[in-house]
Amino acid sequence: MTDAPTFVTHLECSMTGKIYPADTVQGLSEAGRPLLVRYDLEALAKSVTKEDIAKRTEGFYRYREFLPVRRDENVVRLGEVVTPMIPLAHTAKRLNAKSIIVKDEGRLPTGSFKARGLALAVSMAKELGLTHLAMPTNGNAGAAMAAYATQAGIRSTVFCPADTPEVNVSEIELQGATVYRVNGLINDCGKIVGEGKGPVGWFDLSTLKEPYRIEGKKTMGLELAEQMGWQAPDVIFYPTGGGTGLIGMWKAFQELEAIGWLGQKKPRMVAVQATGCAPIVKAYNDGVEHAPLWENAHTYAAGIRVPIAVGDFLILRAVRESGGFAIAVEDKAITEALDEVGKQDGLLLCPEGAATMAAYKQALASGLVDRDESALLFNCATGLKYPLPKIDRALDRHQPIDYTQF
Repeated sequence: MTDAPTFVTHLECSMTGKIYPADTVQGLSEAGRPLLVRYDLEALAKSVTKEDIAKRTEGFYRYREFLPVRRDENVVRLGEVVTPMIPLAHTAKRLNAKSIIVKDEGRLPTGSFKARGLALAVSMAKELGLTHLAMPTNGNAGAAMAAYATQAGIRSTVFCPADTPEVNVSEIELQGATVYRVNGLINDCGKIVGEGKGPVGWFDLSTLKEPYRIEGKKTMGLELAEQMGWQAPDVIFYPTGGGTGLIGMWKAFQELEAIGWLGQKKPRMVAVQATGCAPIVKAYNDGVEHAPLWENAHTYAAGIRVPIAVGDFLILRAVRESGGFAIAVEDKAITEALDEVGKQDGLLLCPEGAATMAAYKQALASGLVDRDESALLFNCATGLKYPLPKIDRALDRHQPIDYTQF
């Protein structure tokens, strides 16, 4: 891969539309809202074809014209791949559904879809000369930032809730970051990061507090569209905490539509949350644009335990513009879905991915989706990162074995 034309024209406040210069260090806009990267899409469309992309072998960097890194020397790589789309044939048959497909993001570096956003954010941090990055995390984002920052030669510091799974805390530290447990939730960790910008001098890489994680997550939309012959499924179920991926995918579909690459329709976007932490669902049901802090947030699916999101209005905008909806599921339904998909289709989901399966079943039962609609579910991380059920079944080889038991 050599340097390719980059079609970034400027950054734009997602709330006010105010324009900010590209190629300079930027956090939130003056309005305190996320900045979006804008491109010269007309020039982009003239520079590359679908056939050009099909010939490329890189992972999500195959879409480099749609991405902001200007110089190849600043692209930070850890072996990114195109993640597979796996049909849940047995589950679909049991539910009498036309098509249920899981996009399994657990195959990416550091085992989660966070690799997409952080690969781009860290690459841009390198391009812009940043030397110390910090972020709050529920686990997987911190691991991705640690790995990519270390690869880039950038110092990183991570703060996570005290109950973050041990595997996440350990991998963050082992991949080069300094990690601290905090007696609070991810928003409490985020407050520490924000207040430390002045005295420490680190750059805040929190969800949507810089422009480039969205661009990395945007590759999920570009990739699945290419995998489906530049078409989109009828409906996408996405586990929603900070919502960067949902926002990024919707941005991808808009850009593809603008250059004439997307098929006849864009998908309906569904924001999936847990009943113990469902600020986006409440705001959607209330018909409002912003989601206040969710008090006493709790859920088994820690990755979507985000009590307040800076991009709440962007999540809700994508859901409403697409004709989708927001839905909350009980923890019991999440664990049941995880068990069912593993035992019926052989695919080990993470809790957040299982939440999308639970949400699909709930939406199917309530008529929010039809059985003849194609549904795409996102499994955002490998299930191997999470506690698994203990199996005590054993045989004593020194005793007679009763083969009738098998």
